[in-house]
Amino acid sequence: MFKSRLLLVFVLVLTLGVFLAACGSSDGEEDTSGDSGGNEETSEDSGDGDFSVAMVTDVGGVDDKSFNQSAWEGLQAFGEENGMSKGEGFDYAQSESDADYTTNLNRLVRQDYNLIFGIGFLLEPAITEVAGQYPDTNFAIVDSVAEGDNVASITFKEHQGSFLAGVAAAKKTNTNKIGFLGGVDSDLINKFEAGFIAGVKSVNADIDVTVEYAESFAAADKGKLIAADMYSQDIDVIYHASGATGNGVFAEAKDIKNSNPDQDVWVIGVDRDQHEEGQIGDTNVTLTSMVKRVDIAVQDVTQQAKDGEFPGGEVVEYGLGDDAISIARTNEEAMTEEIVSSVEEWKEKIINGDVEVPSTREDLETYLGSL
Repeated sequence: MFKSRLLLVFVLVLTLGVFLAACGSSDGEEDTSGDSGGNEETSEDSGDGDFSVAMVTDVGGVDDKSFNQSAWEGLQAFGEENGMSKGEGFDYAQSESDADYTTNLNRLVRQDYNLIFGIGFLLEPAITEVAGQYPDTNFAIVDSVAEGDNVASITFKEHQGSFLAGVAAAKKTNTNKIGFLGGVDSDLINKFEAGFIAGVKSVNADIDVTVEYAESFAAADKGKLIAADMYSQDIDVIYHASGATGNGVFAEAKDIKNSNPDQDVWVIGVDRDQHEEGQIGDTNVTLTSMVKRVDIAVQDVTQQAKDGEFPGGEVVEYGLGDDAISIARTNEEAMTEEIVSSVEEWKEKIINGDVEVPSTREDLETYLGSL
C-alpha cells in the first residue's frame, strides 16, 4: 500500500514538472507574439477601415429640410457606400445656438474623427480656431473660406442658380411683384439676393422685387409673418434663402391656399428640392427650388479625404457647370415648357460666359445699369 502511494506521488510530481515546463515555454511564446500583435493593431488603426467623418450643424438643425439636411444626406450616402452606420464611421453634432459650435467641434476631435465638417458660414470662426489647435485633424467648412493647411473650404456659385430662380419667378408672376426672404443679411445670402434680382430684371425690368431679412436661419414663425405681409401686398412668388426660417414661408403659402384655392401663391425653395414642403392636397405651392448639392460636395470631399487626397488649404467651388447648382423641375404643372425653355437659355448663356451673374449688391447695380 505504501509503495503504491509513493509511486502515485512520484507520478504526480513528474506530471507537475512537465506542466510547469510547458507553461514556461508558452509564456515565452506569448511575449514574442505580443510584440507582433501590438504592431498589427497599430497598423490596423491607421488603415482606411478606421476612417471616420462627422459634421456640426448650424442652428437650423440636421432636419431643417434645407442646408443641414442636404449635408447630412451626403454623409449618409458616403457611409452607405463604405459599409458604415450612424455612430460607426459617421455622425453629426447638432447646435442649438452659436455657443455650441466650438464645443461640438472639440467633442468630435476628442472622439478621433478624421474629418469634421462645419455646415454653414456661421461656423467659420469656430473652425478656424479649433483647426489651428488640432493640426493633425482635417476640417472642412461649407459656404465660407477658412485659413489652415488642414481646412478645405467648400463654396458654391449660388448667384448663378439664384439667377435662374429669378428667371422662373419672372415668367410665373401675374402681379409683377416678387419677394426675396433672406436668413441673415450677410455676404453669402447677398449672393442669392443679387443673382435672383438680376434674373428677374433680365426677363422684365419692370417687376418689383421686395427684399426682407429675418436675421435668423431658425425662425419659422418670423418667416411666416414676413411671408404673410408679402403675400398681402400682392406678391405672388417668394424666393427664400433662409434655411429652416423658410419653413414658415411654406406654411403661410399653404394656409392661404387652404383659405382660397383660386389664389396663386408660390414659393421657391433653396438648397434642396423642397417640392414636398409645398404639397397641400392635390396641389403644390412650390414653384421650383434652387438646388445646391451640398450633399454631393460633402460626399466628394469626404471620399477625397478617405483616399488620402484631402484638399487641405484649398477652396473647392461648385457651380452650374458641375451640376452642383440647378433648378428643380419636379412641379411639372407649374414649371411650364415656356419657363423651362427660358431657364435653359439663360443657363447656357451663363455657362458659356455670355452673362456674368452679379454676386454682390454693388455688382448688381452695375449689372442693372447695363440692361
